[in-house]
Amino acid sequence: MRHLVYFLCIIGFPCGLPLLAGAEGFGPFPVRNFQALDQLVLAMPGERAAVLRKGDFDIRLEAANTATIARDQEEQADVTMKFETVRAALFLRYGLTDRLEIGVEVPGYHRYRGFMEEPILGVERGTTGISPARKALRETAYAFNISNGGRTMFQGANGATGLGDISFYGKYQLLKETSTLPALSFRVGVKAPTGDADQVFGSGHPDAGIGLALDKTFATGWIVYANLNGVFPTGQIAGLDLQPVISGLVAVEYLWTEKFSITAQFDYYSPPFHGTGTRVLDKGVTESVLGVSYRVLPRLLWQVYGVENLDFITGSAADFTLSTVLTYRFRS
Repeated sequence: MRHLVYFLCIIGFPCGLPLLAGAEGFGPFPVRNFQALDQLVLAMPGERAAVLRKGDFDIRLEAANTATIARDQEEQADVTMKFETVRAALFLRYGLTDRLEIGVEVPGYHRYRGFMEEPILGVERGTTGISPARKALRETAYAFNISNGGRTMFQGANGATGLGDISFYGKYQLLKETSTLPALSFRVGVKAPTGDADQVFGSGHPDAGIGLALDKTFATGWIVYANLNGVFPTGQIAGLDLQPVISGLVAVEYLWTEKFSITAQFDYYSPPFHGTGTRVLDKGVTESVLGVSYRVLPRLLWQVYGVENLDFITGSAADFTLSTVLTYRFRS
């Protein structure tokens, strides 16, 4: 939680806002596994169960900056990573019926030295202490090299920019929320291999995924969300066999007003890789998310959130992610 302290200082903490009962929630944040190598497979980002009304159209723009650092030397593998990645994405959604929506996401990536090194060091010094990987790479400005058995598997250049894999989504609402039942939706996703695999922006193969999304209001102004997903990657990445991925989240949103909310979220992702000899690839990811949602205009939503590695599974997650999201809705 050390970097979320820094994040809270950025967004501030409003107080004294009156709650309007019955206001609609904004849903969990569209978080994915931002670990640079795990995100090569299809992501099923955080979603609410509710779907768009028939004819409604959403345009969502997201920019996320992720700090990645890892140093792992094992008998079989050698990992040195220290860089930051900007992931900018355009996400379009359309309501085909009052129960079915479809969407497409087009991401782009830029990998560079980054700017969060000193703020992260300041937070670590004041809390848990500087991480071993950051100590080992303190004098290293940029590094991205992963080898296995003397063979280089992943290597990315400083300043690389490129298109990622484009994903297509569908969501069908099975249940509408009632006083006793939650809203429940079934999700599907397919990823097309449009990203540059040489620059580690794509896997080079299509993937498919399915999932469930649940929403339930359980008290005045409080909404709980849950997602459970399974992703089935195809082919190999850098000669490594892949396995199915399980991911899930639980989020709680508190509505201060009908325009403003605070959301806390927990995410888990199992790894797509196995048997590589390094925990950076072989272990799953556990993360906490904290952020705010604010309706700037009746149809314009602004969200800011931070993602912190919880270290329940040491050495596998990205260090810290800061993201901002703008969503504009065209009504039918």
